[in-house]
Amino acid sequence: MPIDNRPFPRFVADASRHGIPHGRFAERLATAFAAACEEIEDLPAGTTIPEELTWFPERAWSGRVWVPVSGDSEAVLEDGSEAEPIEFFGFVSFVQPEGGDPTDFKASADFTDVVAADNPDWTIDISDEVIGTWHGEQGREAAMTLVWGRSLVRDAFAVTAELDGVTVDQDPLFGGQGTRADRFTLIAPDALKNYGDDAYLEVKLWTSRGKQVARESLYEIEEPEEGPATVDGPGD
Repeated sequence: MPIDNRPFPRFVADASRHGIPHGRFAERLATAFAAACEEIEDLPAGTTIPEELTWFPERAWSGRVWVPVSGDSEAVLEDGSEAEPIEFFGFVSFVQPEGGDPTDFKASADFTDVVAADNPDWTIDISDEVIGTWHGEQGREAAMTLVWGRSLVRDAFAVTAELDGVTVDQDPLFGGQGTRADRFTLIAPDALKNYGDDAYLEVKLWTSRGKQVARESLYEIEEPEEGPATVDGPGD
């Protein structure tokens, strides 16, 4: 096998061993997440922290287990306006000693008013958070990123994360108790630098037969605006 000219990380996270959290452990995670929600600096006054949460499959990397989460609520975003739908999102992480109980719980939370219910054209409802940095030789690096979300299309079976056309992580879709399998969690390198042009992560959904049914970048690509055509005059 020839030398790899771009040795960046691939499939570095442990696969999910427990799927969607439930029961008392989910309650423990929820307590940590609720505390993080209360600490959001720009959260509008009077906003209710959701009690019903959507959990995503756990993934383990860099000595910690990462469990993403989201929850719906409403908030008055401008004085005098009606309450609008918002979504809390974030994760709880912890250390899982071999043969012991989880310790060192940490949580991160934020909210957004850009929600899937207002965007019927979405095919994936996706969130991400940088949780570390990979350092390669000669200044090469990538942002190790926790990515989670839900499929909004039918027949999706699995998800992949691709960096410049190379698959760097994949996961089957998971469902909660009595719900369809539509949730996923990935941990993958993003924003790869100093291998030529910077490369950015793409998330793709696939059917069980290997057909791609959705594709989403973590970044909004702005198309250049086309200005009015110019015509050279005499003497130009």
